[in-house]
Amino acid sequence: MAWLFLILAGIFEVGFTTCLKFSNNFSNLKWSVGFFACAVISFYLLNRSLQSIPLGTAYAVWTGIGAVGTVLTGIFLFKEPSDLWRVFFIFLLIGSIIGLKLVSKQ
Repeated sequence: MAWLFLILAGIFEVGFTTCLKFSNNFSNLKWSVGFFACAVISFYLLNRSLQSIPLGTAYAVWTGIGAVGTVLTGIFLFKEPSDLWRVFFIFLLIGSIIGLKLVSKQ
């Protein structure tokens, strides 16, 4: 269950970074509320996962999911560049996240 909490926490991290972009420096109330809601949920779920997943592993996976998701959101939603090196490093991050899961004792 802890890994499910951690994956969901990472997804909500992508949610709060996306809402942050749409909030236009917190001038758009709807997206600002979305940012704070996603951030609270993300940190809550991260905290729940820390009950049985080591801190270093959980934090690395949480930030990795957030980084990959945010880069992909930038590429598909905000038309950011998707050149060979960006895609290569996204796959490297995904491989690192999977590797941490595989070597985790939990």
